[in-house]
Formats: sequence, structure tokens, C-alpha cells
Amino acid sequence: MKPLSLSSAITLLILSGNVSASLESRLQGLAYYDTEADLTWLADANAAGVKLNWNDANQWALGLNVSGITGWRLADTVQPDASCDVQGGASFGYNCSGSEMGNLFYNTLGNNAGELTNTGPFSQVQSYLYWSATDDPADDSLAWYFGMQDGYQDVYDISNTKYAWAVQSGDIGAVPVPAAAWLFGSGLLGLASLARRNKRG
Repeated sequence: MKPLSLSSAITLLILSGNVSASLESRLQGLAYYDTEADLTWLADANAAGVKLNWNDANQWALGLNVSGITGWRLADTVQPDASCDVQGGASFGYNCSGSEMGNLFYNTLGNNAGELTNTGPFSQVQSYLYWSATDDPADDSLAWYFGMQDGYQDVYDISNTKYAWAVQSGDIGAVPVPAAAWLFGSGLLGLASLARRNKRG
């Protein structure tokens, strides 16, 4: 088989590149960090295992401990959102990429309105509705949901059951180096400097 030229290899890489390029593995694949949105998503999109009402879904996310990482939550829905195809008293419908789950669906995973064709590296993505953390300020019996099966966003009664997907603000992989490590490192540098001086003398 004839080897690919450099230009052919680059073209192939571009064509085969996927829209999930901004997702980086965290916690040995238990989560994925979206470098563009600065959000870390749980890899298992149905870790709860069952559909939950809105209050229970929020409590489930808040109580999560994944490999020692806490502080999980449900995704937020932005209102108003100019990207939605329906604007009125609220922003809803398709193409709502301003919400966190909408951004994941449309921008990060590259799905189109009306169909889920790419779930990226995530597992158990349900072709159904997912709760958002955002309630309706005009009616506290309603909260926002996002339909992962087709990319539709709207509100629903909080007593209804839907799926829950946990997310974190920021990068859980960006762990600051402990002070002890800095001290140890600076100590080693000091010893190396001293050894060089002794060698010269």
C-alpha cells in the first residue's frame, strides 16, 4: 500500500476530525471537560439510573461524589436566549445553544435540531428529556428541560419525572499543586544550586 503524502494525511485528519475535539477526559474517563464551555460533564449521562422529579434530580446531583469530587449540579438554562427559534415571554424551542445542555448538544457534539446523531464519548445518553437546574421565575411549579432526542427546550411541571445529567463549573482536572510540593521542589533546586557551587570550588 502506497504511503500517504503529508498533504493527504493532513486532509484526512481534517475530514475525520470530530466536533467533540473540545472534550478532554477527566477522572480516568469518568468525566469530560469541555475546554470551550469551561464545564466538566459526568461521562455517564444516566448515572442516576432512573427518571426523577425536578427536586430529587437537583438533590441527586448535589449529593454526588465521583472519585472524591463533589459540587456537581444540573445544567443551567439561560433566559432570555437569543439563539432559540421561539422568542416571547421566554426563549424556547430548537437551537437554544445559550443553555449549557443546548451548547453541549449543538456546539460541542454538533447535533442538528430535530435529531441526536452524535453522543460523543458519553455513555447512556437517553433519547428523552433532561431536567435543567433552572426553574421558571414566573411559576415555581415549572422548571426548564432539554430534549436530548431532538434538541428542544421548554418548561414542564416539576412533579414530572425526567433524566438527570450532572455537570461541574470549570475543570475538575485543574488541581492546584499543594504547598508541600512547591516547598519540596524549591528545596531540590536549592540543593542542585549548592552542589554546582561546591563543584566549582
